[in-house]
Amino acid sequence: MAEFYYRGKTVEELKKLNDEDLKKIVNADLRRVLRRGFSPEEKKLIAKLRKNPKEAKTHSREMFIMPEFVGKTVKVYNGKEFISLEVKPEMVFHRLGEFILTTKQVRHGTPGMRATRSSEFVPIK
Repeated sequence: MAEFYYRGKTVEELKKLNDEDLKKIVNADLRRVLRRGFSPEEKKLIAKLRKNPKEAKTHSREMFIMPEFVGKTVKVYNGKEFISLEVKPEMVFHRLGEFILTTKQVRHGTPGMRATRSSEFVPIK
């Protein structure tokens, strides 16, 4: 498998960058978050991941995946339960919620059989 690069830098090089150098290579959305600082809930998640190197739970779906999260498991709340997400290098600088779906795919049955309310009274052959 080929090594992952983000704008010419490997994950290990990204981990070593300070905030000022990181701001120069990331997109505007994350640059704004880095300038304003993380929310208290996001700071709590970062502290949990630094303390427990394996996994942490969070409700913060809007948290950006930082390079230090790579290889760790984050359990993200989808509105009903916590879903495990193993962070891979390709996920760096995306949001946690992008990888955890909140709705199931709708599967309709045949007319009259557990389908919609309007087709409930369709005669079955």
